[in-house]
Amino acid sequence: MDVVRQTERPDSSSEHAAAGQRDLIGSIAATIRRERARAGLSLTELARRAGVAKSTLSQLESGAGNPSVETLWALGVALGVPFSRLVDPPRRNVLVIRAGEGPVIHSERADYTVTLLASCPPGARRDIFRLLVQPGEPKVSDPHMPGTMEHVILGTGRALVGPVEAPAELGPRDYVAYPGDVPHVFRALAPDTSGVIVMEHV
Repeated sequence: MDVVRQTERPDSSSEHAAAGQRDLIGSIAATIRRERARAGLSLTELARRAGVAKSTLSQLESGAGNPSVETLWALGVALGVPFSRLVDPPRRNVLVIRAGEGPVIHSERADYTVTLLASCPPGARRDIFRLLVQPGEPKVSDPHMPGTMEHVILGTGRALVGPVEAPAELGPRDYVAYPGDVPHVFRALAPDTSGVIVMEHV
């Protein structure tokens, strides 16, 4: 199941794209191993807390798996770390991410794609993602770590965004902030709905 890709750019050579994907998956694998060791958890215990199969986690840690958004969120919550820490690309003094580039994570439940643009540096607690979502099955997210807030700015299209029980309908350039530690939803109402989401962690 190909749910993690290094770049969205369609004109990249297949060899370069495959190498980038291997690098990203290898980086995720190393980070999961490091954070599990930091937390003092066995493979079995982390799999239990995250609600994933032990065999799946073992594959991810060996670099043989290809995780979905849902699996990485679950592991992040179980490890007590932001999602971005598991997928953050190498840092540079100057970082430019062109449209269509960046580490891309796909949902296995909906036609929903996120691109990590920036993760929180030391002393800051925020992650920034670019979104591209298609109409159809909505992306319903389980609660994240306590105290999490989400901020969404819609760029194109229309969407229902926010807590499951009371999402707000957004159009281009609209903004909404809502608690991310309760069940929440993103439902695209128009093709190629895009925007930016900022997650704050306390």
